[in-house]
Amino acid sequence: MTGSTRKAFVALLTGVSVLLVAAGCSSSNSGGGGNNSSSSPAAAGGGSASGPLKTVTIGVLQDTTGPAASGNKTAVDGVKAGVVYGQRNGYKIKYVVGDTATNPATALAAAQKFVTQDHVDAVIAHSAITFAAAQYLTAHKVPVIGAAEDGPEWITAPNMFGVFGAIHTTKVADTTGKLFKLLGVSTVGALGYSISPSSSEAAKAAIASAKSQGLKEGYLNASFPFGSTNVQPVALAMKKNNVDGFTAAPDPNTAFALITALRNTGANVKAALLATGYGGDVLQAGPGALAAAQNVYFTVGYEPMEMQTAATKQFDADLKSAGVHGVPTYAMYNGYASVGLLVRALKENGGNTDQPAIIAGLQKIHDWNALGLWGSHTLDINDRENVVGGADNCTWATKLVGDKFQLVQGADPICGKVLAGVTVSPSS
Repeated sequence: MTGSTRKAFVALLTGVSVLLVAAGCSSSNSGGGGNNSSSSPAAAGGGSASGPLKTVTIGVLQDTTGPAASGNKTAVDGVKAGVVYGQRNGYKIKYVVGDTATNPATALAAAQKFVTQDHVDAVIAHSAITFAAAQYLTAHKVPVIGAAEDGPEWITAPNMFGVFGAIHTTKVADTTGKLFKLLGVSTVGALGYSISPSSSEAAKAAIASAKSQGLKEGYLNASFPFGSTNVQPVALAMKKNNVDGFTAAPDPNTAFALITALRNTGANVKAALLATGYGGDVLQAGPGALAAAQNVYFTVGYEPMEMQTAATKQFDADLKSAGVHGVPTYAMYNGYASVGLLVRALKENGGNTDQPAIIAGLQKIHDWNALGLWGSHTLDINDRENVVGGADNCTWATKLVGDKFQLVQGADPICGKVLAGVTVSPSS
């Protein structure tokens, strides 16, 4: 994301009130407020390692308030579960929350406080504007782990490590196309925001992925106005072009407005495929969101809780031990996995909590499996060139029916490959 694009993006974020209908509420025990600090819960039912625990202090940089809060503010609840995991593995993890308020100046101030006042050993970031703090944290050589969702600094900064990899959004994997084909789709539509390169490029990549599987391009709009719900023209164009499957890379308010509009036009949509909204994001957002999300497919970057694997059961147990209840959100998954990646780095470097040692430990990790939440799949977090769709380009798919998510047969997970020589034009 270029400097001018970021400025425009932030101006829109801070100047427009965006209702994110599908990704609204935190869990019943969300701890996203202010610069609160905490450590291992007293009743951490996961047990603890023998001997004294080593103390590690982390800063959690997240959008607790502001337009981006709905999708990001629950990351700290995943961190709480990670505290339980850390205690079980010999570490007392203390954390302090820095609220970006979805504002670049506030994000930078939070990062500065982490360094000058809180003296954190590492930062876990789950923010749409991490880029505002990245240069400062990199200059101070602070290890940063988290969701690479905002900009290319996750690829270029040597101190930053994406928990699901350094994603290249201009490259294309065939996974999305394979999923659409599995769902019986023949003609695909895609929508993305003009102001957000990751959103715009994801829309273009979805069409390219679909074409790789012999599906038709019915509609592509990678320049939709940020936050807009004026989707009637899009719905009519999709219907006219016989689109029977679409994916939207904008915020949920736009995506669900489009789903409603398509239904109202009588369009024959077999599969609406969204990358946000799984779990608590939709279930806690109220009846309006539930109604809009009926029979919508949601992709997840980790094993859904409905799979009831050993890893998902452990995640659920650690959440409950931390006092967090209900179906987890995607941000919770990322917060939990981020702490797990930090603990893995500490194990790699012999338990040294100095910042250079943590970075050195992270640099040794080439087989990350997100605490088992990717099943048998792994990722080289140090691969800065080839990551397109997470571990082995896999995604897990669910479908919302009533108030329950159902697993999609053949997509638990569905994996693909990077298409050699296929790229989409970068957005500026």
